[in-house]
Amino acid sequence: MQVYIMRHGQAFTSGSSDALRGLTAQGKLEAHVMAQWLDNKKITIDQVIVSPFIRAQETTKELINYLGDDLLITTLDFITPSGSAEQMHDYIDGVCVTDKIQTLLIVSHMPLVSYLVAELTVDGNGPIFQTAGIAHIDYDVKRMKGHLVSLTSPSDLC
Repeated sequence: MQVYIMRHGQAFTSGSSDALRGLTAQGKLEAHVMAQWLDNKKITIDQVIVSPFIRAQETTKELINYLGDDLLITTLDFITPSGSAEQMHDYIDGVCVTDKIQTLLIVSHMPLVSYLVAELTVDGNGPIFQTAGIAHIDYDVKRMKGHLVSLTSPSDLC
């Protein structure tokens, strides 16, 4: 299974609550650039799992605008910035493997995205993500671990 883990685009630094901070114009552009990158690489996403926080939802909306509105999207309340990488790992190994998902995209936040890469990979290292950065993991469902293939950010593409 191919797992793509994406940090949301650049968000406003303040809001009535952390959960309600939306994307800046730069954040929308970053999400668009990464959607175009996914499309250019001919990556077909079977399912998108997204945080309920506004900036992650808006990042996903930008992806949908580019990749098409037929994506299967699931919002999970436990993939917020303080969420559990172990819980998401269990979800992947239970639900995603059972549903025979081949390509999964997760849109969430730092530090969870970094912890999730560490949790899902053999070497256990968690990279620092730039906004809208995407880590690609080649995940072995039998071993329940994978290898980090790449970490790509909008600045790598512009």
